[in-house]
Amino acid sequence: MSYTKAELKQAIQDYCENAETTFVSNLDTFIESCEERIFKSVGLTFFRRNQTANLTTSNQYLNMPSDFLAPFSLSITSGTSKKFLDFKDVNYLQDYAPDSSVTGEPRYYAPFDYQNFIVAPTPDSDYAVELHYYYRPASLTAGADGGTTWLSVNAPQAMLYGSLIAGYTFMKGEPDVLQNYNTQFMEAVARLKNLGEARETSDAYREGLVRRQAT
Repeated sequence: MSYTKAELKQAIQDYCENAETTFVSNLDTFIESCEERIFKSVGLTFFRRNQTANLTTSNQYLNMPSDFLAPFSLSITSGTSKKFLDFKDVNYLQDYAPDSSVTGEPRYYAPFDYQNFIVAPTPDSDYAVELHYYYRPASLTAGADGGTTWLSVNAPQAMLYGSLIAGYTFMKGEPDVLQNYNTQFMEAVARLKNLGEARETSDAYREGLVRRQAT
């Protein structure tokens, strides 16, 4: 089972029994709300990405990618070698290097604001860097009606019930129905978390199969 954009939109209308113009015009918003909940609830290696850039001499800031959600690592690269910077709180960096005019090879990095990292010490050269990070994939709503995304193919139940929560809330629907949608969504997210946080981060040869306590 999977959903294209058109199929998911139709399913939302069918479940909610609502084809009213205002409701239909907000279908994209319902889907995007669902995707946002999933991205913030589940860590999947599929949503990891690498990007290269360059630090600038005497500039302690590095722009974040536009699709950035959270960092995994930042390293200075030279040929085939990498030197990983330590991730710290921004206050630690400012205490470690209070004078931004003093330069050197950066040792630490931290998010400074929603668009920039800060590194310390301030770079003394245009170092090449590689950022490994958790990113926000393009929404299902950004594609064609027949298009799919990883979530709509591999987590269709989470996509459906998360969208229904947003849609039925918009309708100010019955609390018991909304609770049922939320239960179904949380069960689908739990299965997705099991994939992302257990099976996807290990292999059976070295670590054995994922085990569950008998009930």
